[in-house]
Amino acid sequence: MTRFARPDDCAAMLAIYAPYIETTITFEQEVPSREAFSLRIADVQREYPWIVWEENGRILGYAYAHKFAVRISYRPSAELSVYLSPDARGKGIGRKLYEALFALLQLQNVKSVYGIVTTPNPRSEAMHLALGFSRVSTLHNVGYKQGWRDVSWYCKQIGEYREPLDPFLPIGSVDPMQLTAILNRFS
Repeated sequence: MTRFARPDDCAAMLAIYAPYIETTITFEQEVPSREAFSLRIADVQREYPWIVWEENGRILGYAYAHKFAVRISYRPSAELSVYLSPDARGKGIGRKLYEALFALLQLQNVKSVYGIVTTPNPRSEAMHLALGFSRVSTLHNVGYKQGWRDVSWYCKQIGEYREPLDPFLPIGSVDPMQLTAILNRFS
């Protein structure tokens, strides 16, 4: 089932994330402490959704949205991330988490979402393309982790670009019944 992350989920999510540190999928170099990771989650949840996929009391993956960039004019856009435990891959869980994020972000008046993928990463690239993202840019040799790495940006429109712009709504100001209905739909 899909639900919002809770503070007591931190250890399980950190256990999912930690093995990615050894890969080039994330540019993070060291596993964050539980306290630092917990603060990261709380910071995101002030304005954006951070959700988990749970089966039989076990978290198999999580996804979240966050600011695309700092300036207020970027508010109609958000960046997404998803991480899955190894035994959850290939089961459509990443897709369901992303689709739930799309629906939640639409309620927040987000119009465009972005995924940033270290390339090559065939699994993530394929998922983004299958979900209707377009590769809009590749930054060559932009990061160094286990050698020089390229990063590709993927973009998907999830809302109408209309005038006047509907203001961004922090996740806490959205009707809780609507949020619950969306999470139930993607469980």
